Amino acid sequence: MVVGSGPGGLQLSYSLTHLRVPHAVISADPAPGGMFRRWPFFQRLLSWTKPFAPFERGTRFYERYDWNSLIPDDDRHRAIQPRLMDGTSYFPSRIEMEQNIATFARETGIRVRYGCRWTGTTRDGEGFRLRTTAGDYRARVVVFAFGLAEPWKPEIPGIEHVPHYADTRAPETYAGKRVFIIGKEVSAFELANGFLPWARQIVLASPRPTQLSVVTNSLVGVRARYVQPFEDHILGGGVVIMNASIDEVSRSGELFRVKTTRSDGGGSLMFEADDVIATTGFQPPLGDLPELGVVSSGREKIPSQTPLFESISVRHVYFAGTATRGAAGLKKNGIPSSSGAVHGHRYNARILARHIARTYFGIDPARPTLKRDDVLDYLLSELSRAPELWHQKSYLARSLLMDAARGIVDDGIVPLQLFVDGEGPDGVAVAVEANPKAEIYPAVYVRKNNVVSEHLLPTNPLLDFETAEHRAQLTAALAPIL
Repeated sequence: MVVGSGPGGLQLSYSLTHLRVPHAVISADPAPGGMFRRWPFFQRLLSWTKPFAPFERGTRFYERYDWNSLIPDDDRHRAIQPRLMDGTSYFPSRIEMEQNIATFARETGIRVRYGCRWTGTTRDGEGFRLRTTAGDYRARVVVFAFGLAEPWKPEIPGIEHVPHYADTRAPETYAGKRVFIIGKEVSAFELANGFLPWARQIVLASPRPTQLSVVTNSLVGVRARYVQPFEDHILGGGVVIMNASIDEVSRSGELFRVKTTRSDGGGSLMFEADDVIATTGFQPPLGDLPELGVVSSGREKIPSQTPLFESISVRHVYFAGTATRGAAGLKKNGIPSSSGAVHGHRYNARILARHIARTYFGIDPARPTLKRDDVLDYLLSELSRAPELWHQKSYLARSLLMDAARGIVDDGIVPLQLFVDGEGPDGVAVAVEANPKAEIYPAVYVRKNNVVSEHLLPTNPLLDFETAEHRAQLTAALAPIL
């Protein structure tokens, strides 16, 4: 049973269908791509799709340049997003992204029961009973692909009178207004960027300094295409960015009064604004899962998960889509996974589908073998081109296992943490990694007698990892098992 028909649920459902795993999908939305009918508010995504790329559209390696299409096994359904874009930007519009998700669902024939809201969960023998607005469903294993879709606000006096990002009005209604935005993360800067032609003044405030992706050298922080308000602040152009806690929000006639305390010890500041918006984030709609025993963590209350996306506290309950951020991975160099976005979690769903097929239905997807002489070329090619490794750096890896009966077996794309921390036959896992200096390089993990050794290969200015130097170092790293 899969609950949710956003990108995560549709990707998982397709993968299960392809593996011939019986399942059902239910969704409260009336059609796929529900969140993209509302957000992002200013209509243009921050994940790109490049219609023209170094690899042919519709191939696996092209996925590295297409962050928005879901990934089928049938080439006919690959790269749906670029054929729906009008060419004005390589960032799809909200409408184009919605069409992308709906087209994938329609063309791949995924069977979803829409308009069916999940309302409760109880144990039913060794499985579960899911209560819905269309009756009860029984399932041995349940996957929740409901994303982070429930608006959240912190406990600030008076914030109940403040609209959330999800309730932002049409932009022209802010013309000539002073707008105070609570928060300084991506959604705050998206609104600020969109309000620049309309608002008289924009103030963004939260206790911690703004992080910019171009400074963190990762997807952590405000993305580059929303940085204009930050430059406006630096140049004194009408945007104010404050490191300050929000102490209280109150009304004074038609105006809001926002009391703040500066984080640098500079004391209190009071702001008057025509509008206040809380860009304070979202949480997953967990329903009664906490009562079932599902443990979550952090401000976002994302369920804590094993490397294979199973709840750490309730067996046979799994998660897909943006909720797979709860399987944190190794976080090498402090860099998190990209599981909070389509381009990352679409690969998690394929791994989960394979795990469910093997564990619950005895279906073992094909694992081809390699000749010894082909191993170097294969691994170096994957390191240079594999979209799974490039989109999920330090998180997903290509794994080869030494099987006494079959020889060298391609075990597919696996969570790196599972290979490094787990036990198993001798083998190797290769991943693409990045360090805080924005250097991208290959990483090789060799397991011999359940002891794992790490080998970091050099970076390359052209990101070409098939050089003689890389070949020599990979040969040396693999010597214990080849």
